Amino acid sequence: MFYRGSFAFILALSRIGGCANSSIDDYDVLQYVDPLVGTANGGNVFAGATIPYGMAKAVADTDSENNQGGFAYDGSSITGFSSMHDSGTGGQPSLGNFPLFPYTTCKDDEVDGCAYPKKQRKTSYVSESVKSSPGYFGLNMSSGIQVDMTAAHHTSLFRFQFPTDMPSSPLILLDLSDLSDTRQDNGTISVDVTTGRMTGHAKFLPSFGSGSYVPYFCADFQGGDIRDNGIFVDARASTDVKDLTISRSINGYPLPGGAFVRFHSSSDNTIQARVGLSFISSEQACESAEAEIPDFDFNKTYTAAVDLWTEKLAPIRVSRNGTNSSTLTNFYSGIYRTMINPQDYTGENPLWDSSEPYFDSFYCLWDSFRSQFPFLTIFDPASLSRILRSLIDTQRHLGWLPDCRMSLCKGYTQGGSNADVVLADAFVKGISDGIDWEAGYAAVQRDAEEEPFDWSNEGRGGLMSWKALNYIPVEDFDYIGFGTLTRSISRTLEYSYNDFTIAQMARGLNKTSDAEKYENTAQYWEHLFRVDQTSFLNGTDTGFKGFFQPKYLNGTWGNQDPLTCSNIDTSGKSCSLQNNAAETFESSIWEYQFFVPHDMATLINLLGGPSEFVRRLDYLHDQGITYIGNEPAFLTVFQYHYAGRPGKSTARAHFYVPRYFNPTPTGLPGNDDSGAMGSFLAMTMMGLFPNPGQNVYLIIAPFFESVRITSPLTGETATVQTVNFDPNYQNIYIQSATLDGEPYTKSYVGHEFFTKGQELVLVLGRNESTWGTGPDDLPPSLSTNGDSTLNFRRDG
Repeated sequence: MFYRGSFAFILALSRIGGCANSSIDDYDVLQYVDPLVGTANGGNVFAGATIPYGMAKAVADTDSENNQGGFAYDGSSITGFSSMHDSGTGGQPSLGNFPLFPYTTCKDDEVDGCAYPKKQRKTSYVSESVKSSPGYFGLNMSSGIQVDMTAAHHTSLFRFQFPTDMPSSPLILLDLSDLSDTRQDNGTISVDVTTGRMTGHAKFLPSFGSGSYVPYFCADFQGGDIRDNGIFVDARASTDVKDLTISRSINGYPLPGGAFVRFHSSSDNTIQARVGLSFISSEQACESAEAEIPDFDFNKTYTAAVDLWTEKLAPIRVSRNGTNSSTLTNFYSGIYRTMINPQDYTGENPLWDSSEPYFDSFYCLWDSFRSQFPFLTIFDPASLSRILRSLIDTQRHLGWLPDCRMSLCKGYTQGGSNADVVLADAFVKGISDGIDWEAGYAAVQRDAEEEPFDWSNEGRGGLMSWKALNYIPVEDFDYIGFGTLTRSISRTLEYSYNDFTIAQMARGLNKTSDAEKYENTAQYWEHLFRVDQTSFLNGTDTGFKGFFQPKYLNGTWGNQDPLTCSNIDTSGKSCSLQNNAAETFESSIWEYQFFVPHDMATLINLLGGPSEFVRRLDYLHDQGITYIGNEPAFLTVFQYHYAGRPGKSTARAHFYVPRYFNPTPTGLPGNDDSGAMGSFLAMTMMGLFPNPGQNVYLIIAPFFESVRITSPLTGETATVQTVNFDPNYQNIYIQSATLDGEPYTKSYVGHEFFTKGQELVLVLGRNESTWGTGPDDLPPSLSTNGDSTLNFRRDG
């Protein structure tokens, strides 16, 4: 509890010049970044060499069931080394186009003596040889070949070091395949007889979307005298043929095909391969490669990548006092993963002409709106601005904001139109660099007002019912647009929240009537709350009454067990995008009952008041109903704040970290979803967690003695400083606080904390206190704030 004299102590501390930063020294944070975190057990993280938001992503591809990011650190076999990947995605593997594969020599010194098909050539690697750091990946193949790689923006550089203790005539092949074997007809490749340069392209299918895409490549080699080259088809090769156009084949599995270059042995047996990439042409791929890595200088390229990552991680430093390296690696590796996807394809978009940036690989905004983009709002607003401009420009040319997008294709919508939240979150926090916010507002408003023909790929479905009935009905009758008629509960909740965020933008743009309209529709979620609905667990009444339920067109109630699609559901019910799926997406009514992030005050009243709300939230976590490896669980860790119990949010955070998030290959509870898990971890550990689309960061005790964040927008440095920090994490409850030297009792801060460089000092203790528990200390809700602007700011 709070003791007399605490304020005097922390006031004195905050007035000592530089005291808050005294325990933070400047150090190389990259030593604490481990790209191998989450590369096994379903984390699906990209482990290889790349630069921030880079298009070129070089890594070893394996044949694991968890190879969505290319390399799975689980003892699976290597099938090649490719240059395009996504990170942390679910479903089938993404990209992995045009892999290289090296041989020291071919059997009997004949080109047909090498194995060309992927399933025949795959080989193991030496587990302890795997090394990965920002801008670098390397390992030793069981064949004795050491492979290292680094990357520039559109170009990968591979270094193959062949054994020197045996005769060699190295052969490197390039395969016209991808990770998921989705190549369509007419892949092409040509190899220059003199230089060995390989150029070509092929058509592939996206991993979670509609349509197809055509990437181009340009591969050059350096380090050995070319002996011969040619093409291969299936298991046969020829040095006489230099050009290949290959069909998909007739049996549903792409026919293996590609080209190879064979070398005379050299003094150091080192061959480098430079692979340029483009979505425009092979010529542009070659131009990028020649401009970015003109001299095949591996160390220079790697150093440039390191410098870019060092710059990106510069805004934040945490105290290492009393903190072990595992905790630091957990934290900084999470930050690193937030800037792998989306990918900057500016200048590589063949779909429309524009001077605006173009970003791709959004997997998916349903995942990343919750913490990844709020994180970038703080730490990389310049890149975020370009990403937002890309989203707005995509709507300008294709008609709709994407909810999921990859490989130049439209991805599938999972619930609401969550680009609305991404734009609104940046808007209310003052991000403005080059952004046409009137165009941004028109884009989000279209989501709310017009239904696309194919709302499985964009926008919202069921808007006719939404406007007439004020909810999405189960088994809706929708003849305007088409998509999977499921998820009626989660879509109703998400549309309500999306509309609230649109209202936030409308307020800031002085569109008062629009703001009032969307504040009203933001309350439509209440129409699916059934006050007498019960929930049973293993035949026993949980004792809680009042849950969301599906409702038909005629206003009568449907039924879905509140535990269906939960972490403990054994019914086998489909819960994703299947035609027979549930009325909640990827989680249960038990979890979705807490998804009213814009009006927690009304929700808490519906659920019986603060004490009963806390009891329900405890039950969700204690019974294992929620699954922290899926994004709907994120905010439930911190929603105790809204019931006046911020200390319980801290306790929940320490329950999940590091138990479910730790710096090992198996250290993620689910796939990273392009940095969603990484950003959740980072913001949890720094003690300031966002409620997106609102100017609110919920305060918990950080996992470090102090945290320093320098705003790239203003140059001001914000600090979170703790008193009584305990490295054993017994003192995790905030007893009292000051903000800029003044007593502070609110359980949240706004974005101006970062842009103004404020100082928050937290006194910690072992027991939950009364700090942040008063009625005036609670974070705002739509129903408790007359203008609903939630301390609207346009700083920076």
